[in-house]
Order: sequence, then structure tokens, then C-alpha cells
Amino acid sequence: MFTGIVSDVGTVERLEDRGDLRARILCAYPAAGIALGASIACDGICLTVVDRGTGTEGSWFDVDISAETVARTNIRSGAVGWVTGRRVNLERSLRLGDELGGHIVSGHVDGLCTIVGMTGEGDSVRFTFEAPERLARYIAPKGSVALNGTSLTVNEVDGVRFGVNIIPHTAQVTTWGTARPGDPVNLEIDTLARYVARLADFAAA
Repeated sequence: MFTGIVSDVGTVERLEDRGDLRARILCAYPAAGIALGASIACDGICLTVVDRGTGTEGSWFDVDISAETVARTNIRSGAVGWVTGRRVNLERSLRLGDELGGHIVSGHVDGLCTIVGMTGEGDSVRFTFEAPERLARYIAPKGSVALNGTSLTVNEVDGVRFGVNIIPHTAQVTTWGTARPGDPVNLEIDTLARYVARLADFAAA
């Protein structure tokens, strides 16, 4: 489990197709403190550490990425897909006693949404996203979503489109400062919204 509070921005150092996709990610986490088998959310994707170490560029960890994960995420999405040098939002898994600063995030990406608008609002930027219809029903005003691993509050919803505000601090400590219209974004809907909708379906049946 995660909270959607990004704790580091890593850099993709290496990609290797070997059945599954193997990625090496440089990070600021001390290598000695990363356990084999640990879960780290990378742009909101829960991935398992299969190796870790320290090199000339600092600490790194390796993850294997299945074809199913590649198909559901933006890892191979054109210009914003994972390539050497790509920066990714990182979060280590939640431990008992940690502060729950965002919301409960599983790291299981439900699909992709697309940035369709960016407008300055004071010091912040209002982002407008378009979600697949099958996921839009789970997104509600003042509810939570995880976008590229970042816990964000929904401001408004208009059909399949919804808006969030990115404050300067978030833009500085995540990859949101370099986001652009047209970018595909990993979307995880709120777990609570998923179950409320499921109960509503049963009630209506």
C-alpha cells in the first residue's frame, strides 16, 4: 500500500527486454535500505525490487515489468514512455506508524487518462484530464485520484473530464513541473469509490 505522497524522483538508467521488461532506476534511497522483494511505486505502478546496489551515479534498484503492466500504463506510450533519462515519481510502501498524508493507493493502475488542458491559477496550475468512460464514473468532485503516483483532489467533473490543481510545491518535488497537454497519465481510481459504485450496482439490480 502507498499514500500517493511522492518521496523521490528517480531516473530510468537502463531498460532491457528479457521476456519481461527489466528497468534500472536511479534514486536517492540508500541502497542498503532497499530490501529485495520490496515494493516501490514508480509513477504510480507498484513494482517489486529484484536487485539493488550503488554505482557511480548513486543508488539504484531493478524491477521486472510484465506485459500486462506495460499494456495498462504509460511505460510504452510514445514520447512520454520510459526511456533512458526519463524521470519517474517514486514512493516506498507504507509502513505501520507512517503518516497517511494522501489517500490509500494500491499501485495498481486502472488505465490511462490524458492531459487536455493546463491553465494558470495564481501560483498553481489547473490541469484538465480526460478519462476513459469506464473509469470516469468512479471520479467525483472533492474525491481522490492517484495520477502518476501522486495523490490529488478532484476539483470538478464534467462528463469524462475532471480537473485538479497542482501547487508549486508539488510541481517542484514531482514530475508534474514538466507535464504537457497530450501526455498520457497513469490513473488509479480511489478504492473507496470503486466499492461504493459496486454496492450501488448491487442495490440497483
